Amino acid sequence: MTDSTRQADAIVVGAGPAGASTAYWLAQSGLDVALLEKATFPRDKICGDGLTPRAVRALIGMGVDLDAPGWTRNKGLRIYGAGVKIELPWPELASFPDFGLVRTRTSLDQLLAEHAAKAGARLIQGCNVTGPVLDERTDRIIGVKAVHEGEEVEFRAPLVVAADGNSTRLSLAMGLRRREDRPMGVAVRRYYRTPRHDDEYMEAWLELWDGRRLLPGYGWIFPVGDGTSNVGVGLLNTSKAFQNINYRNMLRDWTAQMPEEWRMDEDHATGPIRGAGLPMGFNRQPHYTRGMLLAGDAGGMINPFNGEGIDYALESGRLAAEIMVQALARSTPAQRERTLYEYPRILKEEHGGYFTLARLFVQAIGDPRVMKFLTAHGLPHPTLMRFTLKLLANLTDRRGGDAMDRVINAMQKVAPAA
Repeated sequence: MTDSTRQADAIVVGAGPAGASTAYWLAQSGLDVALLEKATFPRDKICGDGLTPRAVRALIGMGVDLDAPGWTRNKGLRIYGAGVKIELPWPELASFPDFGLVRTRTSLDQLLAEHAAKAGARLIQGCNVTGPVLDERTDRIIGVKAVHEGEEVEFRAPLVVAADGNSTRLSLAMGLRRREDRPMGVAVRRYYRTPRHDDEYMEAWLELWDGRRLLPGYGWIFPVGDGTSNVGVGLLNTSKAFQNINYRNMLRDWTAQMPEEWRMDEDHATGPIRGAGLPMGFNRQPHYTRGMLLAGDAGGMINPFNGEGIDYALESGRLAAEIMVQALARSTPAQRERTLYEYPRILKEEHGGYFTLARLFVQAIGDPRVMKFLTAHGLPHPTLMRFTLKLLANLTDRRGGDAMDRVINAMQKVAPAA
């Protein structure tokens, strides 16, 4: 090998939540892991910044200090729609904590990447991965090419994780295309200086209109706790109006309807409106192929029900690391491959049925009549809405849960895997 070639047990491309989680758990197991990040921290990512109890559970598992400054806790979700306002506390479950969090991605991603580095991962920032290194004989990935500090370098490892987000250039270079039969979303958001920055609830507004049409999606207000709130809208491509919507104008029109004292206007905006695509429902597969595993957004692991991806990014990182540790301990290539193929199987077993339910749901609400019916008839019923919160946020006890949990769990089991 040349001086420009670096060796590791595993390479993780992308240091967002999925990559940082993968690298953290690999390092915890004693492996030499190179965590390659194109940008230099702190760097921003387009997101609502809200973390449901599912994501909180993953952070607790990683040993992240949630009592340190920078976290804003919330009690639940406040939902508006059809002239109704309802507050839904996060459910009390054995499997999940009963609080959510908000933290800006500028801060969160840096914290998680540094957390992985403290565990022993080699965090290399400003490292732009340009493509895979393939074994000419097996066509298997054995490393990546990158540009770091103006120098072309190679990193070599027996296993590589693509955690490089929605664009996932590494996956594309390996021939993995996006599935067109999976929903996509678009989110736009902006920060405003507002007296509502320390609200105890995250908010979802279920009625987004394009002229006379009710659209599949929701608006959110998530209190950051630092004097600002993250305010945005998320929409699904299941509506016929999807291609023709000016999302930035939609956000401006929506915030213009807010009470003046909330200060969600141009004078109190702290920056521009920014948007990003949301890859949903396992829209890039297989999640393991030829020495490469996909984690987080690279594998389309955003929940179509609510647009949340950080929790699945953190969970997929942990699962990927556990599988990789086991695979690298196997004595023959055939045994290693058999172990690695457990990764997509377990992902589908864990989330496949749920994502299928979500896909059917978002296809249904693409019809504005369905969306109007659900909003008008669901919101006035608190028990139904508590069920809906558990379903949409994927928060149930798998064993020993209540009747709602049992119904949701049974629905997931009978639905075909995504």
